[in-house]
Amino acid sequence: MNRLSLSEKQESIDVLNYQIRACNNCGLHATRLHALTGEGNVDSPVLFVALSPGEKENAENKMFIGPSGQVFNKLLHAAGIQRESVFMTNLVKCMLPKNRKPKMDEIDACSPFLEEEISIISPEIIVPLGAYATNAILAKFNMHSASDGMNFSSLNGKILASNNKKIYPLPHPAALLYNPGFELNTIEKYKRLKTFL
Repeated sequence: MNRLSLSEKQESIDVLNYQIRACNNCGLHATRLHALTGEGNVDSPVLFVALSPGEKENAENKMFIGPSGQVFNKLLHAAGIQRESVFMTNLVKCMLPKNRKPKMDEIDACSPFLEEEISIISPEIIVPLGAYATNAILAKFNMHSASDGMNFSSLNGKILASNNKKIYPLPHPAALLYNPGFELNTIEKYKRLKTFL
């Protein structure tokens, strides 16, 4: 497969982002302010996949600017990674009302968008943040057999390989808001990403 040039990637992402913003494939379009598109370096070898926009992200139409975004920035900084050097997106592109869990039809509605983002960015490593994003990414790459009987804590921080893609599940930054004691351990896991940058 021919890799896209930087300008081709940007053009493809712009087209995709237009489609994401216009999407009404599930009920979430009725409650959102914005369908949040991915952002960052379209040529990055590292692609973060979070769950969904929070209230602040939905209001301001930007990735990771709420409380968990502050934790995310702190983790990147502590690991010596510039936020501008990575690409970030969400599994579900619209805010989940009252921060409820996503429904399967909502994940399915956004799935083609995430697949297209992965195809365009063509990262060396995909970093799903939290259990929902991890399960969805593993399913996409037919890796459920590798994770059968394993919960997220047993996958967290392990580099998994499939179809020339590396997958590196990490806890969602929001988890550190409730469990700040895991911060140092999580920073060490983020530092491993430096090798890909």
